[in-house]
Amino acid sequence: MASPQRPNILWYCTDQQRFDTIGALGNPHVKTPTLDRLVREGTAFTHTYCQSPICTPSRASFMSGLYPSRVHNTRNGNATYPDGAPLISRQLADAGYDCGLIGKFHLQSSGKRTEPRIRDDGFRYWKFSHAPRDDWPEGEHDYADWVREQGVDLNAMRESEDRVPAEFHQTTWATTRAIEFLSEDRGDSPWMLNINVYDPHPPFIPPREYAEKFNADDMPGPHFETSDIEAQRKLEDADFQTRSEDPDDFGGRQIQADYYAMIALIDDQFARLLAALEESGQAENTIVIFTSDHGETLGDHGLLYKGCRFYEGLTRVPLIFHAPGFVEAGRQCNGLTELLDLSATILEMAGLSVPDEHQGHSLVPWLTGRKLDDEPVRDFVRCEYFDALAAEFTGGNGTFATMHRTERYKLNLYHSIDKGELFDLESDPWEHNNLWDAPEAQSIKNELILQSFHAHVNLTTDVGSERIAPM
Repeated sequence: MASPQRPNILWYCTDQQRFDTIGALGNPHVKTPTLDRLVREGTAFTHTYCQSPICTPSRASFMSGLYPSRVHNTRNGNATYPDGAPLISRQLADAGYDCGLIGKFHLQSSGKRTEPRIRDDGFRYWKFSHAPRDDWPEGEHDYADWVREQGVDLNAMRESEDRVPAEFHQTTWATTRAIEFLSEDRGDSPWMLNINVYDPHPPFIPPREYAEKFNADDMPGPHFETSDIEAQRKLEDADFQTRSEDPDDFGGRQIQADYYAMIALIDDQFARLLAALEESGQAENTIVIFTSDHGETLGDHGLLYKGCRFYEGLTRVPLIFHAPGFVEAGRQCNGLTELLDLSATILEMAGLSVPDEHQGHSLVPWLTGRKLDDEPVRDFVRCEYFDALAAEFTGGNGTFATMHRTERYKLNLYHSIDKGELFDLESDPWEHNNLWDAPEAQSIKNELILQSFHAHVNLTTDVGSERIAPM
């Protein structure tokens, strides 16, 4: 297949969406007809892992093409972003792409994203929205300003029984702004639009009309065993936003239902956006990408939200590409993939060279059929947590940990508290049986620790580099 000439790139990124939330990829409880169609008509990578289970380091990684520790942006809400790590949006803009961003960005503290920095990142069109609350000065939060213009009170709606109706929701606002971007006259210039909705990030407060579509009693419930509570007690010195409890004690099935309701709204608005793309006549030359920055524990192991853990629901995310005539239809690639690989893939799809210092692997050979579905992208994937959440979010004093996952095994090292986890994902896919101390697992544990150490040294050190600012 030939690549489109200077294709447009529509890049849709949700916030905190797990990999197992798409009907066509095996979840019968969700309602995602738009994403299902994308899977049928495009290529899905089913084992894609984020490089940090926290927003800022994850986003810094896939926007720069570097691991969080390599780019020196490992904390959620850093006051600054390193000047020596250019984003791929800047590289696209320099190559003639008209770049736009809608919604969340969060490569540094959301309240400190200044105009000069925006220009440095290559975005011409900028419609910013972080958390969908009205607690920003007028003119600094486009979504809150938009809601005020409709003559309604955003915060009052959030606290009401009906929550924020779909017509005033941040996901709907993002679609409206995206359609405005698509309708602009830019001549023959290609474009890249990065849309970042806030859902399904907590709090789990979908519009009432969507919440009513999902019954808690119909939900399968979290992946939980009673032994998880004791296992998590042993890890409580590692930062996390909640303590492990039986999901029945905190309404795990209701939370799951609300989470799926938020995703249903995303799916409906995504359908509206793709329809507008078709109507604009630009769909044939547009590559559509759908992903998320990291997942959500959603009651698995008795945990909610995020923090210093590396379980499948938190680190594994959806990644789907759609572009008829370029991306093969109906493919599900099951090899290990990193969200970091988006950087190299987007640059190659745009016809640009991938900088030598980038650490992503281009997925274009799999998207175009030059590689088979079962051919591996990577031998292992890596995820980092380096004091990523401030104490006010977790009550902790900071934790350092890493994940090293091969096709069969997952090794989680909690470096700052001298503890670890080892899971055989072949026999224990939802990670309930920690083999760290099992006598029969010591050989593979030692081998994986060595592999992980080599990966850390080889992938995260930048001695002699002049591009990345020192820590």
